[in-house]
Amino acid sequence: MPLIDVIIPAYNEEQSIGLVLAEIPAGLAREVIVVDNNSSDQTGAVAQAAGATVIRETRPGYGHACLAGMARCFARPAAEQPDIIVFVDGDHSDYPEEMPLLLAPILRGEADMVIGSRALGQREDGSMLPQQIFGNWLATTLLKRLYGAQFTDLGPFRAIRATALQRIGMQDTTYGWTVEMQLKAAKLKLRSTEVPVRYRRRIGVSKVSGTVRGTLGAGYKILWTIFRYL
Repeated sequence: MPLIDVIIPAYNEEQSIGLVLAEIPAGLAREVIVVDNNSSDQTGAVAQAAGATVIRETRPGYGHACLAGMARCFARPAAEQPDIIVFVDGDHSDYPEEMPLLLAPILRGEADMVIGSRALGQREDGSMLPQQIFGNWLATTLLKRLYGAQFTDLGPFRAIRATALQRIGMQDTTYGWTVEMQLKAAKLKLRSTEVPVRYRRRIGVSKVSGTVRGTLGAGYKILWTIFRYL
């Protein structure tokens, strides 16, 4: 059986993190790592009580949290390195029970990276704001034209072979994380695919799309990242 680790970046998600952890299929992951991104609430305590490994990353930023989770995975001895790493958000907008859908193409030997596409799947009304839908369309259109990458979404729910993730050499520490992974995978000619996933309204207010500052900051960083690696 492949060794599968799950990384969940989380900032002030005490109301949702327990639900996310409860919906991860039993026996699927060797370790579930919740990266408490300097939360001011009880996110870490709730996650630990639910059985997750909790790491606290005090530097703010989605990418910082993901990098901290990766460091935990890759710090293991060679014989214990993960085969596959799954990323899922801690706000309960994704459906963790759909992890097998993301893992299937990798386990069949057909893909190195699988993106859970909200654009191809079913979205609850109001789960994605108009600016998010437009931003995804614009970013994926640029990825196709500039890098030949065939994606419909920058969805954070994704699975990737650990060796492929190491080859990519992730660097972004904030909003450019997802698009960096996808464009670098295209540049490296990794085998990437998408599967439709469901998406629902998150619990609480989004730190990105929930504010004008967050929306503009994320949009700028995503576009800057796309053109940076040309």
